[in-house]
Amino acid sequence: MTLSGTSRTVNASWSTVTNPTDELAMKSALRKGTYQALNIYVQAIHPTLGRCFYPEADAFPGSETFILDGCQIDANTVPGADSPTGNDRGYMAVHEVGHWFGLPHTFQGGCTGTDYVDDTPAQATPSWNCTVGQDTCPGLPGVDPLYNFMNYQADNCWNEFTPGQVQRMREQWATFRANSTV
Repeated sequence: MTLSGTSRTVNASWSTVTNPTDELAMKSALRKGTYQALNIYVQAIHPTLGRCFYPEADAFPGSETFILDGCQIDANTVPGADSPTGNDRGYMAVHEVGHWFGLPHTFQGGCTGTDYVDDTPAQATPSWNCTVGQDTCPGLPGVDPLYNFMNYQADNCWNEFTPGQVQRMREQWATFRANSTV
């Protein structure tokens, strides 16, 4: 990836937007680039720490899918911020960009393991703390992926994607974004 630009917009009504109508208006005005371009919006959206859209096949210029594409990150989660949740190292952006590349949460589907990645152990619920050895699916192989960026966790516990997750991100990029000219 290459940084192609940064812009800062001061707009009080957009700084806290999370409702769909206002979000569409904001992103219609601010979105840059093709479907390959990752747009990140840093806002005061706490208690939401971040949100991002998965890649989709029906994204074309002017479509709602195309306009809404990108990630919203709470301003309290960037490095140096005073985060009440312990997410102040910037890793929330890593987590959300994982979604942009097509990764679901490690706990999606609970113990059925439906995160579409074979090398992440099944996980019934998010971790939220650094409980080493936590196993919410004791009848299945492996313990909960405590350090995985796609778990819910404080920044001091996040530090990895699995090889399978990296492969899925590459596949999702190739399928939905790599050849996009829109």
